Amino acid sequence: GGGGDGGGGDGGGGRTAAPPSAVGWEKNSSGRPGARLMDLSAQMDPAATAAAAVDLNIRLMRWRLMPALEPEKVAAQRCLLIGAGTLGCAVARCLLGWGVKAITLVDSGNVSYSNPVRQSLFAHKDCIGGMTKKAPAAAEELRRIFPGAEARGVVMGIPMPGHPVGAAEVDGVRADAEALDELVQQHDIVFLLTDTRESRWLPALLAAARRKLAVTAALGFDTFLVMRHGLPPPAEEAAALGAGGLPAGYEQAAPAEAAAPPPPPPPRPRLGCYFCNDVVAPANSMTRRTLDQQCTVSRPGLAMVASALAVELAVTVLHHEHGAEADADVPAEAARAATCDESPLGVVPHQIRGALSFFRTDCMLGRAFGKCTACSATVTDAYAARGFDFLLDAFNGGDYLEELTGLAQMHREAEAALEDVGFFEDDEDEAMSE
Repeated sequence: GGGGDGGGGDGGGGRTAAPPSAVGWEKNSSGRPGARLMDLSAQMDPAATAAAAVDLNIRLMRWRLMPALEPEKVAAQRCLLIGAGTLGCAVARCLLGWGVKAITLVDSGNVSYSNPVRQSLFAHKDCIGGMTKKAPAAAEELRRIFPGAEARGVVMGIPMPGHPVGAAEVDGVRADAEALDELVQQHDIVFLLTDTRESRWLPALLAAARRKLAVTAALGFDTFLVMRHGLPPPAEEAAALGAGGLPAGYEQAAPAEAAAPPPPPPPRPRLGCYFCNDVVAPANSMTRRTLDQQCTVSRPGLAMVASALAVELAVTVLHHEHGAEADADVPAEAARAATCDESPLGVVPHQIRGALSFFRTDCMLGRAFGKCTACSATVTDAYAARGFDFLLDAFNGGDYLEELTGLAQMHREAEAALEDVGFFEDDEDEAMSE
């Protein structure tokens, strides 16, 4: 019986069937038997899962709706936020939504009890004791919201024109000015989000001197301004330009022969900065103001609207062929034109002005002013030549910037012209009375 069983097992021919290879090592990528490994850390680490989810959310916009979108370019931007108040908190949150990780906030203030309801990166616990600095607290909250954020807060005062610097303060102000200049150089986009006009002057000057994209957001009670600052030309290009923005010697050049092609058209004047519409230098706006007058009073939703537009404007500019050097598109003209030199995300305006009282926004254009106290070549050249000594004169001298840029002379000429007109001559008065 035993022999019969054995014969039946091998089919009668004495052969034994090889069992299937169901266990053991598979060949790896090197062709050798070995273990196959899979990295599951992204599925097990909440921070890595969050980073992957944020990245996927942004990439879906490109995959499903806009193939020309460049989320990697946006995410790689290093953003410097001057001001960690209502505007600064909202801008930082919007930047996180675009995948921006490198965010630096600069502020010297403390979190007060009125802040958390409007400033989204603070909570009631930050107010207790009154000693919590805004910039570090905001950066910590950004990292809590998104662990992948490379956020940091810098406690620093912004030196300002019209705020004199005493002898005992010079070293501290010098350190702040040099540190701010270094921060501007380390970042790609500078957001000006402070609540006084004069506190925007030094960041605007440094952004112009270092040719960085600067975006300003400013609030009234129910109005706002969002604008990007025009970039000064590179040093070599500026040296080649003569008066009026024409190439040096352009006016005197004559064609060698009648058939010579006409000279190229001069470049369009660049876009202006926040101070280019002003005919006076920034001064101390807090002088002789009561405490309630020093507080920024605006409708609660205004900052969120302006902040969102500031970030979206910067992202749209990044997608433009010419980047921060892009000229302004006027939406009304772009709508009528068959083609428009625009970003894939739409037009790139210069200024966006809005009024909640009319629920209206308007895109406007302002060219650079040759006597601007912040971005004109006269000012940036003076800073390049004299450094902190120039800044100190601007901080301490009431009319220093106006005399330097020619604004003071323009005022004197305007006053002299008014006197020459003679609106109030006696004979004219008598004729009018008759």
